[in-house]
Amino acid sequence: MIKLYDMRNKLKKNEVGCLFAITLLLLTIHCTAQSSKQSNEKIVRTVYTAYEKKDWNMLKSVLAEGFTFSSPVDVPPIDIKEYKEKCWPNSANVKSFRIDKLVVDGDDAFVLYHGWTMDGKEMNNTEYFKLKDGKIKEFTCFFGPGISYPNNKAK
Repeated sequence: MIKLYDMRNKLKKNEVGCLFAITLLLLTIHCTAQSSKQSNEKIVRTVYTAYEKKDWNMLKSVLAEGFTFSSPVDVPPIDIKEYKEKCWPNSANVKSFRIDKLVVDGDDAFVLYHGWTMDGKEMNNTEYFKLKDGKIKEFTCFFGPGISYPNNKAK
């Protein structure tokens, strides 16, 4: 009788231990996913901060090896060298950005924003980012109405 009682107590302790271990595992997974989401959000926000501060090294620090950029005027996608030559000069004309919506899902992020040039013109774009290992691998800009990008002379 005592042995049966001892076995039952050991099983109960094992059940509690297993439930505790499972709970810790689930909390760890949740916290890791939240941390990754926050980290990816911070990386994406760095792009806009770099443009506002005109800091190429800040931007370059979040771009992955093999980085590509595409937009309606950049098809096929361009590499980091061409991006610096073709797109980075826009930073000189960027005054500020207001991020209206930033959605991160794992290593994918979408940003909807308004931006203003030094002379007060407004941009309204949506951008998609594909991240890998804490860096931006792909960056796609979808131009909205208005001037679309700071150095556009059309409007």
